[in-house]
Amino acid sequence: MKVTVLGCSGGIDGAEARTTALLIDDDVLVDAGTGVGDLDCDALARIDRVFVTHAHIDHIAFLPLMIDAVGALRSVPLVVHCTRATEAILRAHLFNDALWPDFSRIPSPAKPYFRFKSMEVGESCTLDHSTHGPRSLTALPANHTTPAVGYRLDGPSGSLAFSGDTTLCPEFWQALAQIPTLRYLIVETAFPDSQRDLAIASKHLCPSMLAAQLPSLSASFELFIAHLKPGHEDLTMSELEASIRLTPNKLARGDVFEF
Repeated sequence: MKVTVLGCSGGIDGAEARTTALLIDDDVLVDAGTGVGDLDCDALARIDRVFVTHAHIDHIAFLPLMIDAVGALRSVPLVVHCTRATEAILRAHLFNDALWPDFSRIPSPAKPYFRFKSMEVGESCTLDHSTHGPRSLTALPANHTTPAVGYRLDGPSGSLAFSGDTTLCPEFWQALAQIPTLRYLIVETAFPDSQRDLAIASKHLCPSMLAAQLPSLSASFELFIAHLKPGHEDLTMSELEASIRLTPNKLARGDVFEF
């Protein structure tokens, strides 16, 4: 399994920052933020599945645009995996023919451009592909202002876990402790400690909140920090380096993980 970071920022900032999108091999996305906009139409048309963590715009901004751009180029519908609660939000507030056409019924209900497939916490999806080895994704618990999940990605030689957007969530860390093959952990830390109140109110993490959760885990994985807010990245990373026992790495657009 090869995971390429298309975007991982907590906001946009000129030409560099892109919001969350992870490309698995060349046919699967986890989230569809503004990082998807760097892919050309051929690359977009190869994507068969999108696993959505939650419905906030920074994580799904390019999902409707991608569906519109390549729906007619595909022989089968794109599959959008998410919880039933997230599907309900996307149907009500995005694919509602008011904000964007409902391409789950266009060009026809029998042959739409995309379809939803429910995936609740604890459920797994095995991806079959003749080119790639065994791959699976499992939905992990998360705690955010809207229904949300993280994802566990299992490849032939290890696992990667991605928190998505979350605040304190004991269930997420308990699930991580059950992954003996964990090689990489991508976890959000949106705000510095000076904005702890904002982190709590918006159900994100700051360094002191992350530090309170990490001791229950072994150090057999590499830790990467995502969703840093533009303008506060250096401060937040320095606070993390001072407050947690693991060495944190700042996740960056273009990073690649193979496992």
